[in-house]
Amino acid sequence: MTKRAVIKEILEWVGVIVAALVISFSVNSFIIVNATVPSSSMEKTIMAHDRIVGSRLSYLFKDPERGDIIIFRNPDNEEVLYIKRLIGMPGETVEIHDGSVFVDGSVLYEPYLEVTTLGEFGPYKVPEGCYFMMGDNRNDSADSRYWTHTYLTRGGIVGKAQFRYWPKIKKLK
Repeated sequence: MTKRAVIKEILEWVGVIVAALVISFSVNSFIIVNATVPSSSMEKTIMAHDRIVGSRLSYLFKDPERGDIIIFRNPDNEEVLYIKRLIGMPGETVEIHDGSVFVDGSVLYEPYLEVTTLGEFGPYKVPEGCYFMMGDNRNDSADSRYWTHTYLTRGGIVGKAQFRYWPKIKKLK
């Protein structure tokens, strides 16, 4: 093999590697979000240290819906990604008492919960453009009830959690 052929081969491989890196960076920056669950706040739906893939495009053309599991920047520390369930929508009033969550005075149906919510919280009037977030493991969740900045703004949303890929693949709902 000539020196020229070796250089050409090396440049072709460098081109392939650079293209793969650019594609990988683009997909991770604009299409998907890869997150690790930092705590037990979403157990039994998602366990601490599970790895999650979310879609950054989910809310591009539609608004989040109650019950969505959302990956977002912690309103009190935007360096940290959190994963919680959307409970209160803009303009709604959320209260927690008698073991249940109430939205605008009606009990919220939450089939994904395995424990009774302890404590009395609220009422919280969710501002326009904001959301009230709670973990599924309500009695061990640092969520909207405890944050200094109580509400998640629309701009803090990174993506909608789609599935867990580690330690075992599971679609999230």
